[in-house]
Amino acid sequence: MQEIRRILAPLDMEILSMKEAGITSDPDETGSAFAGNALIKAKACAALLSEEAVVMSDDSGLEVDALDKEPGIHSSRFMGVDTPYSIKNAEIIRMLEGVPDEKRTARFVCAVAAVLPGGDTVITEGTIEGRIGYEERGGNGFGYDPIFYLPERGCTTAELSADEKNEISHRGKALKKMSEALQLRIQGEKS
Repeated sequence: MQEIRRILAPLDMEILSMKEAGITSDPDETGSAFAGNALIKAKACAALLSEEAVVMSDDSGLEVDALDKEPGIHSSRFMGVDTPYSIKNAEIIRMLEGVPDEKRTARFVCAVAAVLPGGDTVITEGTIEGRIGYEERGGNGFGYDPIFYLPERGCTTAELSADEKNEISHRGKALKKMSEALQLRIQGEKS
């Protein structure tokens, strides 16, 4: 929420988490892409709030090219929702045994969907490209960060500081695009 509030600060809006807004529902992510799942969640939450609210949701995950872009939209459910990421990470490394560096390409993808007053929607996406490493490295971040290696930086995303990661992350990029899109909408409404 700190990252979201910082990036969306130019909108000069009150930004609440689902919990802060009193929403406890967790809609099924039945979409076939990150954008579809983000939109499902945003629309479900928008139905529970004031028609004047701007409601945003995101969906993100890891796509590994050598695994036909899996785990993809199933990233959080890969090997089960309650399976620790250390086990998920070890399994992805195992699945890539014998795969050379140049074919271990992967990306984090994030889609952010917004439902605007009146029902219009805006969807933005961000990605960060990298490779799958050979072992977990780093104590910052979460999920697949310890195996997501950034060749140009010589480290995993779990070895970056929070500020460094936010600057280049898939979520940060998608949120910056959303902030810009919403600023244009707001300016257009005022003209």
